[in-house]
Amino acid sequence: MLSVECSQEFSGTLAPPPPPPGSSSSPDNPIASTAPLAQFHAVQIIGSIAAMQKLARRWQRAGLKTGFVPTMGFLHDGHLSLIQRARKAAGPRGKVTVSIYVNPTQFGPGEDFTKYPRDLKRDLRLCRAAGADAVFTPTDAAMYPGNDSSPCSTYVVEEQLSRSMEGAARPAHFRGVTTIVAKLFNCVLPDIAVFGAKDWQQAAVIQRMTSDLNFRVQIIIAPTLREADGLAMSSRNKYLDPEQRTQATVLIAAINEAKQAVKRGPQPAAKLRARLATFIATRPEARLDYLEFFNSETLQPTSRVQPGTHMALAVFFGRTRLIDNASL
Repeated sequence: MLSVECSQEFSGTLAPPPPPPGSSSSPDNPIASTAPLAQFHAVQIIGSIAAMQKLARRWQRAGLKTGFVPTMGFLHDGHLSLIQRARKAAGPRGKVTVSIYVNPTQFGPGEDFTKYPRDLKRDLRLCRAAGADAVFTPTDAAMYPGNDSSPCSTYVVEEQLSRSMEGAARPAHFRGVTTIVAKLFNCVLPDIAVFGAKDWQQAAVIQRMTSDLNFRVQIIIAPTLREADGLAMSSRNKYLDPEQRTQATVLIAAINEAKQAVKRGPQPAAKLRARLATFIATRPEARLDYLEFFNSETLQPTSRVQPGTHMALAVFFGRTRLIDNASL
């Protein structure tokens, strides 16, 4: 199927974007104070792979360093902090591309692919305000060409770091993640790519894939941004009803409980896990999916939890599944 080039440029007096739901924004700062914002400037909206590669090669020929932030859209302050981090890494002369693409291959049966929140018009305004130079918005037909008789049949699979936690809970999820990130790297041709620490395992898997496949891309892991009450920012927070939103702070509360426990000395992982599971169960809307302690680099589980051990957990609130992690 032929892809239609959709490259255009916004300029002029585009109004500042509305704040993301639940953000700590104010009327004086429409997208929060995570970092100084770039001045409003032209941003190119690119729909075809050929047009994206053409622009990226032009930047390469000009000797410009390029940063990249892959997203699935419905942007919040956490995403904007990644764009600002990419801008800092690229430098004042560099260029920053954001991709907005809800990738079907990383969703499993019964997950929220069709319901995943989407608002492209708002996202484009946020990208422009945050200092992006280009926004890449490919279609499914472009990213996964083929049809029922001849579907896309090539995937990228990382076989070590992707087995536990999210990999165990969501079979084939990481196959979809590594495949789409590899494809996006080939489309955007970045020097730098920025990912959030909230998806710690994903970041580790992508770092390993980038190294193993010799992509000439520097991976930067940026800190998790949180709401005022500690809940990690996520596009899926939109799904929570008021009571679930109140109880969702149990994720960061459990992390803090673990931090306090290891301050008293090393803890047996099984006992600490059981204790935290009981703590999470005190919130009637919460249903624990997994809670693991592991080495932050190898992701290997540990039987003894101490300062520096990494913790990750996933908790359901109704049909909404939230994740979080931290170094203890």
